[in-house]
Parts: sequence; C-alpha cells; structure tokens
Amino acid sequence: GGIARRRTIPEGILKANNAELSVVFDINAQVNAEVAKDFDAEQAASIEALLNTDVEAVYIATPAHLHGDQLRACARAGKHVLCEKPLGMTVAEAQEMINVCKKMGIKLGCAFMMRFVAQHAEALKLIREGKLGTPTYARAQLSCWYPPTEGAWRQDPATGGGGALIDMGGHCIDLLEMFFGKVARLSCFINNTVHDYKSEDSAAALLFFENGALGTVDTFFCIPDNSSKNALELYGSKGSILAKGTIGQAPAGEMAALLEKDGKDYDSQQARTEGQGMIIAPEPINTYQRA
Repeated sequence: GGIARRRTIPEGILKANNAELSVVFDINAQVNAEVAKDFDAEQAASIEALLNTDVEAVYIATPAHLHGDQLRACARAGKHVLCEKPLGMTVAEAQEMINVCKKMGIKLGCAFMMRFVAQHAEALKLIREGKLGTPTYARAQLSCWYPPTEGAWRQDPATGGGGALIDMGGHCIDLLEMFFGKVARLSCFINNTVHDYKSEDSAAALLFFENGALGTVDTFFCIPDNSSKNALELYGSKGSILAKGTIGQAPAGEMAALLEKDGKDYDSQQARTEGQGMIIAPEPINTYQRA
C-alpha cells in the first residue's frame, strides 16, 4: 500500500532499533519490484512465498478487503501482525481475525498511530492527572480532498469497506477512546455531498461514552486539504484542550489547554476573557516508529 511506501517503511521499520525490513509483497507486480528495489529488500511473488521465509512479523497495508485472508494466513504461519485499519470489513470479521490470532498465540496490532503524537500524549497526561476535570465532550475531525480517481479502492465499499468514516474515522474514534474511555453507543449520518463514487465522501458520528461524556467525529473526502484543520477538542468540568493539525500523518499542529482553578463560581456575565491558555508544544516524535 501507498502508506507503507510513503511512511511506515522509511519512517517506521527502517528507523526502528528492533526491526529489519526483509521481504516485501504487493499485489501489483510493478509496485512490488519498485518497493523491493527502493528499500533493498527481497521481493516475494505471493503472500505464501513471503510467509515461507524466516520473517517474524508482517505489516499488512493492502486494500481492506484483503486483510482478513492475509491476516489468517500470517497467523497460521506463526507470524505476528501489524495491520492497517480497518482491521476487517465487518465487526464480525474483525472479531474472527482477533480470535484466530489469540488461538494461534499471535500478537496482533492495528495501526492506530495518532495516539503516539507528542501533543496527544501530553493531553492524555493532563487528563489522567485530573486537570480537565470530569470529561464532558470531545470532538475529532480528519478530512481531505479525495476526488474520483480510477482504481482508488477506498472509493468503493467492496474493496475499502466504506469511505470517509471507515478510512479516517477509525483514527478519530480510537483517539477519543484513549482520552475519554470506551464508546458505549454511536449513531452516524453519511452522504455523498460532493463526489459521486460508491463510498461516502461525508460522515458525522455522535458518540456516547461509557463515562457519560458525549463526542462527535466528522470525516470528509470533500474538504480541501488546506481548509481542513483536523480539529481536536477535549472539554471537561475544569477546562478544555484544543488543537488544530495534530491529527494527521506528519508531526505538526498546535495545541493549547485552557484550565480553570477549582472552586470557580457561576458567572452571570459569562465573560470569556481568558487568553491563549497553556501552550502544549512537546518535541515532535516519529509516530510511525512508535507505532
């Protein structure tokens, strides 16, 4: 997949101190040869040939409809797996994939790397220290401009499982669950607002967390990249943590916390005179290496 060639191999595997790229396989023979050459790796002709080597773990970044069969093959071959999202095409398939790995004693991870962003780690620390108070509301947005493109598997639910929600919303929901805990219930609207491909280009979900907090996740394939600031908003009884641009592939964005002192009384004027708050700007880290 493109994400492997662009990010995970050069920024993750090759920079990790406990991993070595050995063999690659892509369903596109030309891409397979190019990636093997680019990263000085052996080229496997099939998933079976790859699994017949002495590799210990496999990273799966193929179109979503192939994840299930490929992961099961890895598990049967005794290979640990890091799989891109979505894990499976349905909840039932994803659970079955998890069960297979458990049965075979295989370690399975899903590539939710947004939780390793440096600002997000600092925000989580503030929440765990009680600085945000009782969690009340969270919002995460991840959007981009993704026009109709020939051969784009994400634009067909038969190969991608869905559109904007399943492709990008999974990152957002995983991130909000890291901050506020498990989601108990979820409802969603989807639509093709601009583009006319088979998958949705617009999605907005309403979340109800087990702790009583509310949340929203909005994902779009029809908002220009520079216009979408990929907002992250976390609110509690003692303040808020607000960010723009921290949800994405590259270490970027800005974050600030506006936190109140204990014992604040009701203000009938509802004056909003606080300044920019506490800037959260830790040293950027390589999220792909951490994931």
